Amino acid sequence: MAGYYELKTSASGQYMFNLRAGNHEVILTSELYSRKASAEAGIESVRSNSQNDAHYEKRKASDGSDYFVLKAGNGEVIGRSEMYSSRQAMEHGIASVKTNGPSPEVKER
Repeated sequence: MAGYYELKTSASGQYMFNLRAGNHEVILTSELYSRKASAEAGIESVRSNSQNDAHYEKRKASDGSDYFVLKAGNGEVIGRSEMYSSRQAMEHGIASVKTNGPSPEVKER
């Protein structure tokens, strides 16, 4: 089963998206956008940047959890992962974004 993007309106009325794997797990969450078109451009940016290893920044949270962000070519963060219990699990998350990032499917909620 292929991954997909879920485009939705937040409680504050702004737009955001999640990249979901084929098993429906969220693997990348966007920032909030004031316009739907901006969120759609963010999805396109994930599609074009998810295949480039240099666009992934691996980080540690204050509690020691591993996570990553995906950046656009201009250095802006496009999306953030969940917190992982190990570096290996985080690497698996990056691999999942690489696999599912090119997906053409967008489901609006």
